[in-house]
Amino acid sequence: MRRARRLRPAILAAALLLGALGTTPAAATPATPAAAGTPAAALADSWSAPLSTRGRYIVDAGGNRFKLKSANWQGAQGSWSGSGDINDPASHHDGEKADQMPLGLDRAPIARILAGFHELGINSIRLPFSNEMLHDPRPVSDASVAANPQLRGKTPLQVFDAVIAATTAEGFAVILNNHTITSRFCCGLDGNERWNTSQSTAQWENDWINLARRYKDNKRVVGVDLYNEVRRTITDDPNWNWGNDHDWWAASQRLGDRLLTEANPDLLVVVEGINWQGIPADGLPHGRPTLEPVRTLSHTLVASNKLVYAAHFYGYTGPNHTGATGMGETHDPRYQDLSREDLFATLQRQAFYVSAETGRHFTAPVWISEFGIGSDESNPKARAWFGNFVDYLIANDTDFAYWPLVGWAGHGTWSILNFDAQGRRSGILDGADWRATDWNRLVSSPQKTGQVAVSDTWNMLNLDHADAVQSARVRALGDWDSGARKGTCPDGQRLVGLSHRDGRGLCSDAGARGLAATGPAPTVVRDERHVQQGDWAGGYTKYQCGPNQFVTGYSVRGQAVSAVLCAQAGRTLGTNGRTVWFDRGDNRPAGGPGGEFAPGNYKGQCATDEYAAGIAFTGAWAKGKTPDAVLCRKL
Repeated sequence: MRRARRLRPAILAAALLLGALGTTPAAATPATPAAAGTPAAALADSWSAPLSTRGRYIVDAGGNRFKLKSANWQGAQGSWSGSGDINDPASHHDGEKADQMPLGLDRAPIARILAGFHELGINSIRLPFSNEMLHDPRPVSDASVAANPQLRGKTPLQVFDAVIAATTAEGFAVILNNHTITSRFCCGLDGNERWNTSQSTAQWENDWINLARRYKDNKRVVGVDLYNEVRRTITDDPNWNWGNDHDWWAASQRLGDRLLTEANPDLLVVVEGINWQGIPADGLPHGRPTLEPVRTLSHTLVASNKLVYAAHFYGYTGPNHTGATGMGETHDPRYQDLSREDLFATLQRQAFYVSAETGRHFTAPVWISEFGIGSDESNPKARAWFGNFVDYLIANDTDFAYWPLVGWAGHGTWSILNFDAQGRRSGILDGADWRATDWNRLVSSPQKTGQVAVSDTWNMLNLDHADAVQSARVRALGDWDSGARKGTCPDGQRLVGLSHRDGRGLCSDAGARGLAATGPAPTVVRDERHVQQGDWAGGYTKYQCGPNQFVTGYSVRGQAVSAVLCAQAGRTLGTNGRTVWFDRGDNRPAGGPGGEFAPGNYKGQCATDEYAAGIAFTGAWAKGKTPDAVLCRKL
């Protein structure tokens, strides 16, 4: 199959000279607010940016629940199928030629399209784009924006600017989604399988940093969905924590932190799980991991209240089924083949547990950022799946985004708003569409509203391959133990758990929010000068924090303890304590609060009414200076 067109070096150079992505035009900021008494004004008045998270919920600036009731306005990610004449609509997905712009701008004015969004009852838009679109300096054709003449002469990115400005001015929240690298319809063996399949990781990161800065002043651009449906290439799989250049956990962790520290601290960072691994053939290992790896290795962002996990579900795919028919099809069941009970259990295992299980390092909002079905679907199993899936979204009060939102009448059947060549609208709002009943149930279903209580936060630190310095304050201090791998809890949290090997840690603010003092900088401890009140680990070396200090970080060299990082508390801390040994087995509070953070390793953990005051280890034969005990003291 022929690959999607690439921008020639001369065109890329022209784009850089024009500053196509690096500038922040007026169109990147919100347009004039909507008039009072309109649906747009009502939506705008119903929430305030920025968004953040509290436990399993997304909240607005006032701490009120903001449920993402979304749909995908596709097109800017590309519509070309990868073969045939790129200028021929027949060579584009469903015959809908998007020209690297949100679909429908040739058929209806933006204002009319957005009016339909209000009628649908949604409050937010997932807006896909391709990296190729960002750098294309060529103006769009007049025909492609025939219904919006104000967009004539603009580049695809400038059209993207205008669409975002108009959408956010109507009160909608916008979440940007890096859907593809090349402007080609997703998703197969198309050169867009990973964030770095057809470009470098550095280019991917730089595009995101520039885009986040571009829309920083538009507070209703609330989030970034880092990459769409990470999956296998012909020869290799993406992975979760192998430490190589196909490591999706590491790539998304690094970029999420960069976006929050270098571009826009207000953004939600949306991370999808791995969409596919393995060769889809009977007898060979293959499957759809989705969010299952998150249970034992989640992300800890430098701002821990900015993480949202996402997953996609379609009835024709399955937990071990690609969705293919014919070549690439296996005998594994599709989701629509599962009974209602088995479907719900599978959904829970693959994704929904992340928000259902509270008090864990992985607890976060889950956004089902793609699901959908065609209006012409006649398969009873497929229709039943859609109804069951909507039931599950409602029962779990789950954030969602339907795919796709806008289409051309008489072409694709999955979109819910369609426009014909004369601009006449059809779809769920305008006639006999069997999906309307389920859609209306979904957007009008009971949900949690109002204030969301602040809950205990749990996060894990992963030093398997690199540093995990997740405190903005500590990052500003520079390298506090050169050559060692360092872990530091996010600001506002303390270290409560540690693994015997491999440098995993568990952080929390449970029982003591706002424990750290705002003045003194953390101190590094590499000796026993602060050991107090007797020998709490006889025969072992003990790195202990000073009076009214608590452990907020640690470092290792290989498996050996190198140093402890101690933060000053803003109040007097207790001195009564106990030694928690974990060199021969787990030693954790009942129920393992915070969840499994170091599978296959012994772990020690303080109780929620305690703080870690020190770490003990020994260089005795066969011990290797690995962490063996933690001094836990009452708060």
